[in-house]
Amino acid sequence: MIALPVDLVLFDCDSTLTRIEGVDELARLRGVAEPVAALTAAAMVGKVSVEEVYGRRLELIRPDRDALEWLGRQYVASMVEGATEVVWVLRELGKEVHIISGGFRPAINALARALDIPEANVHAVDLHFDERGAYAGFDARSPLTRSGGKGDVVDQLIGGAARAMAIGDGVTDLEMKRAGVGFIGFGGVVRREPVAAGADVYVDSRSLDAVLPLILTSEELGRLGVKSAGG
Repeated sequence: MIALPVDLVLFDCDSTLTRIEGVDELARLRGVAEPVAALTAAAMVGKVSVEEVYGRRLELIRPDRDALEWLGRQYVASMVEGATEVVWVLRELGKEVHIISGGFRPAINALARALDIPEANVHAVDLHFDERGAYAGFDARSPLTRSGGKGDVVDQLIGGAARAMAIGDGVTDLEMKRAGVGFIGFGGVVRREPVAAGADVYVDSRSLDAVLPLILTSEELGRLGVKSAGG
């Protein structure tokens, strides 16, 4: 585990800050849940690459601007218990809070606004729309559309100096664990055994506030009236 205090706190989005998985919600909305799920499963066992699955799922779903606005509302309505309070505490203590996700920026920006996280601190994938708002592609240059991309984003953020803590539920979130970055696995929505095995610390609490004693120093916790993880 990284030495405290940390300067940056890096959250995954789906099944970490919110209880839903955006691509699954959009697939159900479009009536293509089964083929999208099959592609996701194929990627998880290595039959196809993450890069290939990313574009193929979007071609099946073809989410328009209205669908992304709808997903943003679902994200906000499905926020994980304690998310608002945790982000508020971290920002009050002077921490930079970021969201790093392979999800879609228009929807994640809506969640960021609800959590009072600056949109400049949202690292997600841009989608393209035509003049009618129909789906017209995605930013294939984004590192978040490929394997290892979350780690690349973290490297840019910490710049070799800042200390950070990352929190996420998925295997790709483990990419954020590197020199200068600790990783807390969050199983409050879904428990994934590879993440539990690879995390520095794993929490199963349904409320995100369980991560605070793992992120903050004893002095910072004392200011909040919270006991540290060690006592």
